[in-house]
This record gives sequence, C-alpha cells and structure tokens, in this order.
Amino acid sequence: MRVLVMLDGTVADPEAAHIRVDDLGLMRGDGVFETILVVDGKPRELDLHLDRLAASAAKLELPEPDRVAWQHAVEAVLERWTEPECALKLVYTRGPEDTDEVTGFALGMSIGEQVHELRRTGVSAVTLERGIDPGLAERAPWLLLGAKSLSYALNMAAGREAKRRGAQEVIFTASDGTVLEGPTSTVVLASGNTLRTPPAQIGILPGTTQAGLFRAAERAGWTCTTESIAVEDLFTADVVMVASSVRKITRVHTLDGKQLGDSSALHEQLCALYEAEY
Repeated sequence: MRVLVMLDGTVADPEAAHIRVDDLGLMRGDGVFETILVVDGKPRELDLHLDRLAASAAKLELPEPDRVAWQHAVEAVLERWTEPECALKLVYTRGPEDTDEVTGFALGMSIGEQVHELRRTGVSAVTLERGIDPGLAERAPWLLLGAKSLSYALNMAAGREAKRRGAQEVIFTASDGTVLEGPTSTVVLASGNTLRTPPAQIGILPGTTQAGLFRAAERAGWTCTTESIAVEDLFTADVVMVASSVRKITRVHTLDGKQLGDSSALHEQLCALYEAEY
C-alpha cells in the first residue's frame, strides 16, 4: 500500500510520475528527507521530525519548510491509510534546475515483513570507518555532517559492504576510534542502569527514536547520557542497540563477527519502556 500527497495538498497517484527529470533532488541529491513511523494512525515524534527537517534544510540553505503545509500533507496521508503501521517519508528538494520551485511530498508506504523480523531477532553489525574526526562538523559545515540529505550513496555503499561481510547493519566509527552512528540509525548502549548515545555535535543526526527511548527510560529511573563512546565499549556493554523510526529499538547480537552477550531480556525491557511512551 502507498499513499502520496504533494506539499500543496494534492493527493496523487503513487504509480504515476510527478518529479521532473531535472529536479536537483534526483540529479544531485540536493534535498532532505525524514522517515516517520506511524502506528494506529499516530505519527511518532512528528514535531522532532519536522524540527530535524527544518534543521537539515537550513544546512543545505533550502527555503525554510512550511511547517503547516507539511503537517497538512501528513494528515492527508494518514486519513487515507488503513494498515496498522506506516513508514511515512517526507521529501523536500531544491526542485527543478534554474527555477524557484521547490519539490515536496509525503509518501506513506507499507512496512515489510523483513523489518518486523529484524525487530524480533536483532541484527549482526560491523564497524566501518567513516573517515571523519569528531571536530570536523564544526570546522567544515559545508560537508553537511548531521544533515539528513538525499545524498545517501555512501550509506547505501556501507550497507552493501556489511552484506559482503555477512552482516546486516553498520556502525560507523570516527578516525579517533569513537562511535558515530549507523547509516540509518542511532547507536545506543546500556551499561548497568545507564543508557548512552554519541552527541549530535560530532556530526551525526540527533535520533528521534532514541529521544523517545531516553524520555521513557528516565521516567523509569534510568540515567541517560550523551557522550563520546569508544568502539571497545560496544563489546563490554550490557546491550548494544540501533534505534531508527521504522526498525524501532533493534538489538545488535553480533559485532564484527563476535557474538555479544545474551541481552534479549534487557532489550525487551527497554522496548517495553519505549512502547509505553506512545
């Protein structure tokens, strides 16, 4: 099932063509996007996603997104959605070359069984270098670190490399041996009664799903911190997780070919806290 609504409110046929071939989002990846999980008609962390869309657009010097128009587009998709869950993509590009026409649309898509399976069973992951140091985002803002841009070729290539190595997920690392993020996820560790995640200031996306988990965990008495994480910490944590909108809180059971400790019970506990948030 798919439902497509253009930013101007037009409900469009998702099987038809709507994007010009010279759209800079297509030609050069010059645009931004968000993916929102919708459960029982309710989008999770919509405000945080719209905030992040605006922040990414600002990094690319795109016109400020019309928040009201995006909210209306989201509502129009949800009014027509009939399945229990939905992956809702918001896509915003600079539009056709040599025009002032931005392109924007909201696309609701079904969530495949493979995603549900990974939520249940967890993933194997590999660490891959990303070739940046934690201070690069501040020194070189033109690199757009921390922007959720449409330029995802690097992330897709990392996923293919993980597959070649027999894994399903990637955890990117910085040049100093610290943890960054996954290609489409935030890394979260639990040790004792503390949850940890790397800081967005090092050039990674602030996680919306991670934010929901932290809110719920703090109310349950957990300590939640944003701090630098060494790769070695991944192997000693009680549980390693990758958090993303569609996959939710997914457990990493194997890292760089090494089986991690049995953390399924703790993972289930944290997932229950996250679900109770909604």
